[in-house]
Amino acid sequence: MTDRNDSPERELNIALLIDADNASPDHLDEVLTVLAELGEINIRRIYGNWSKTQLKNWGTLTGRHSLVPVQQFDITKGKSATDMRMVIDAMDLLYRGTVEGFGIMSSDSDFLPLAQRIREDGLPVYGFGQDKTPVGFRQACTRFFDVDKLGNGKNNGGSDKGKNAGPRVDEELTELLGNAWKASKRDEEGYAALSEIGQRAKAVSSFAVRNYGYTRLSDLVSELDNFEVKKGDDNRLIVKRLR
Repeated sequence: MTDRNDSPERELNIALLIDADNASPDHLDEVLTVLAELGEINIRRIYGNWSKTQLKNWGTLTGRHSLVPVQQFDITKGKSATDMRMVIDAMDLLYRGTVEGFGIMSSDSDFLPLAQRIREDGLPVYGFGQDKTPVGFRQACTRFFDVDKLGNGKNNGGSDKGKNAGPRVDEELTELLGNAWKASKRDEEGYAALSEIGQRAKAVSSFAVRNYGYTRLSDLVSELDNFEVKKGDDNRLIVKRLR
């Protein structure tokens, strides 16, 4: 099997697999944008029964975004064989040893075992689905992105942060970041490295900053009243929980 050790000079080789039956073409641009920040999308496949009229809107996008359409007829009425075809192809790619990350665009919980299996080999899985996506599949992914929120980015660099409303805060987010702060190494004043907090949050959850309308963790945490963010002596960002 090919050595998967990453070279700092190149990006991860990512495969994007799209379940056309359970994904909307309206969100493809945002999905490609996010994945492009995580690696190079060299494999782009979209699966479905292309004789179905409800998939016609995907057709115009295959050429524009270099998606390879994979035809899978419905073997039994009322049952889709698309999921199985996607799983088989994903496992083939996994065992070739050349793919270093997977993007799965679907809101179907059937892909939970696939995400778990890929991660067992040490590869990241980036899930893209709607709010209705079951929590099991969300948590099985290294990071899960709510596609309905990807187009609502509030902050792309920080220059206009003051013009934006605060992030969509909920108790789950506060608890997640608070627990990550507690588990991180802190100085005598109670500050922890923002990078470590982010790593610990992602280790226990499919947490993704973009789900809250931001592109950077620093911008999100800076808007939370529960935390204080500042630069440390080494010029890196550090965080302290206030309450």
